[in-house]
Amino acid sequence: MRVRRPSPQTAAVLSTLAAAGAGWSHGYDLCRVLGLKAGTVYPILIRLAERGLVETSWETGPPRGRPARHRYRLSPDGAELARALAEPSPARAVARVVPRTT
Repeated sequence: MRVRRPSPQTAAVLSTLAAAGAGWSHGYDLCRVLGLKAGTVYPILIRLAERGLVETSWETGPPRGRPARHRYRLSPDGAELARALAEPSPARAVARVVPRTT
């Protein structure tokens, strides 16, 4: 199986989620922090979730007058990929990380 290196935008999303640790992030916040448009960030989050690299959840108890938002955080496989991408030689590191399929 061929493993492709993630795009710079995908790597940035992974890195930002990794920096949040086990905490949840909102897509809007990711757009703002990364300086990317929603049309870039949300498709990346959807693909990462479909591949089991990102966990998603609906916000519970949103403030009055605001709808619940989707939240995102790295799964264990996503955290492993983010660590591998941060290694000095990412091409070799990514080849070692193959996400589990469900």
